[in-house]
Amino acid sequence: MSDSPGAGWADRPETGQARPEGRGPRLVAIGTVVRAHGLRGDVKVRALTDGPARFDSLLGCVLWDPDRDVRLERRVERVRRQGEHIILKLSEVDGVDAARGLIGRLVAVAESDALPLADGQFYPWQLEGCRVETPDGTRVGEVAGIERSPAHDLWVVTDGVREHLVPAVPEIVVDVNLGARRVVIRPPEGLLEL
Repeated sequence: MSDSPGAGWADRPETGQARPEGRGPRLVAIGTVVRAHGLRGDVKVRALTDGPARFDSLLGCVLWDPDRDVRLERRVERVRRQGEHIILKLSEVDGVDAARGLIGRLVAVAESDALPLADGQFYPWQLEGCRVETPDGTRVGEVAGIERSPAHDLWVVTDGVREHLVPAVPEIVVDVNLGARRVVIRPPEGLLEL
């Protein structure tokens, strides 16, 4: 899951990678470790948030492998920016080999620590499990995930048998009510038959 608001939904949520309970609290990814930096164990991180300044006050994080739900809690000792990337020095990461071992891990925080959004905005990961229906109340399915695309996000909606990719654009998404866990879409003709 990531940190970035847009027209209703966050453009780059603190990534979209929230996971149910598992071994700990739901996590929100705010970055990805892309490489080791230097010889002392620093890591270079690509931010998954529109608010990279959030790293400046980060005291701790979880280095997360979501596929295996492996979580390593680390204290943030130092933060600096290098162009579009963030350089982090983390506790217990004391050399280049240790830093290389973290490549591909997500830098995550607890869901409760995601950046707050303005009223009427939400993160895409908050949609997972929401009921999807048309304006006349016809059930389409539930949001199972979000796929990023260059033009706009595609919401993966499944009814247990079929999977639909619904473009997350205002012309199609009529209403999102997170409290009721309900999304109303006005699909163009043929979209649900694809």
